[in-house]
Amino acid sequence: MFHIGHLNLLKNAKSRCDYLIVGVNSDKLVEEYKGKKVVVPLVERMEIIRALRFVDEVISVDSLDKRIIWDQKHYDLLFIGDDWKGNPRWETTKNEMKQFGVETIFLPYTKGTNSTLLREKLQDY
Repeated sequence: MFHIGHLNLLKNAKSRCDYLIVGVNSDKLVEEYKGKKVVVPLVERMEIIRALRFVDEVISVDSLDKRIIWDQKHYDLLFIGDDWKGNPRWETTKNEMKQFGVETIFLPYTKGTNSTLLREKLQDY
């Protein structure tokens, strides 16, 4: 679910690049790697992101492997929240992408909000 933390990450990312491409994980990918049912369908999530003035392009992503998208887009910066810093998967991704000239930038995470917290609050209603 899109929340203020996502908005902050995207604004911060745009301030560091000329052209911001945002990958939105497909429903299938979210269900595979998070083990959670998607609340807002992919088409709607992409439209929400596309409507943000600082987003230049939105693409659907079917894999956690960032090299697949790099093969298509040849980006040079990869942004992720700093709550993933030190995570083995993201450290591996950072090292793999460095081989393609891509710098991985860990952006400040907005504390106090995340999709899991939102899901828990919604269950209370």
